Amino acid sequence: MESDSAGLDVRENDKHGSISKDQELIYRLKKIEELENFKTMKDEITNTILFLKEYLFRNPNDSASVSNESNDYNASILEGLEQALKAYSLDRCRYYVRRALKSLTSVKTGKINDLNMNRWKSYPDIITDSLWIVGKRDRSGAHNASYWGNFIPQIPQQLLKRYTKRNDWVLDAFAGSGTTLIECQRTGRNSLGIDLSEEALNKAKINLSREQNPYGVEAHLVNADSTAVSYRDLLAKYGINSIHLAIMHPPYWDIIKFSEDERDLSNAGNVEQFLQGIRKIAHEIHSVLEEERYLALVIGDKYSKGEWIPLGFYSMNEVMKEGYRLKSTIVKNFDVTRGKKSQQELWRYRALAGGFYVFKHEYIFLFQK
Repeated sequence: MESDSAGLDVRENDKHGSISKDQELIYRLKKIEELENFKTMKDEITNTILFLKEYLFRNPNDSASVSNESNDYNASILEGLEQALKAYSLDRCRYYVRRALKSLTSVKTGKINDLNMNRWKSYPDIITDSLWIVGKRDRSGAHNASYWGNFIPQIPQQLLKRYTKRNDWVLDAFAGSGTTLIECQRTGRNSLGIDLSEEALNKAKINLSREQNPYGVEAHLVNADSTAVSYRDLLAKYGINSIHLAIMHPPYWDIIKFSEDERDLSNAGNVEQFLQGIRKIAHEIHSVLEEERYLALVIGDKYSKGEWIPLGFYSMNEVMKEGYRLKSTIVKNFDVTRGKKSQQELWRYRALAGGFYVFKHEYIFLFQK
């Protein structure tokens, strides 16, 4: 009987006793890849699976725990090795081993993010469906809900992971209290935030000062009218060549009045004026956004005088008029707003009596230049 067992405990070959788990795993897989005996290959894969389970779980036989190991690419390697054990040929078995080895030894990233697609199964926290059911808002670090109308941090969290690389520049045209900029600072993205409200920007400055800046990135806050300022001039002022991701989270027209300033989109006299402002901002962003990069518009609809006003889709259409391609329409749930928190029963009565449904969602429209 042919025997070519590799004797795969790399710890016996490490003179200094300092070899890492990844190094040992790579060593094991390379040796398995070279084997020519099918039974021996499966035996060594079995040993490697036990080694990996011992590392991942307290109970080596608890395969159900794999699903709880979020962000650990070793869980996907384990899955691949278990597939190899089910293979009916040496070549197919070797294919799964090579795939696991590739995920450990090579990096495959794209133009717009830092995701390693050789380890694509290791990002269970990244949403790829068009329906986002998000629980409680993230209140970690400097995040807080003290500014009425700010969006949940999970939205920029998702967008930054999918559509930016570290050290990219992110523009938020409605910076508010700095939610996007906080996320940029903690993940190593540079940011530029514009807002008409000095009060909001003062809160943003305080929040950013409370958030650590582990990557030493830049964060600039600009008190200006997003519909009127020159974005090219702003970028030139800070020595920025172009923007890699832009985010717009405007007022949902006049649902919340953010100020008395007539330039504030929440004070637009009618829906046409509101949409003109949206289009102006989309136009300015287009002039500074890098080719093939993304713009995200976060917005909801409005109910007025017995009629549902599809503000989100109206705004989507205005952005598309500026030459953007629509890539995705995401529907995201939201919890009870401050205005309705103490009036849930009243709103339920109104909905039943008025023949409408109470808003429980908003949109994230993703465009590509």
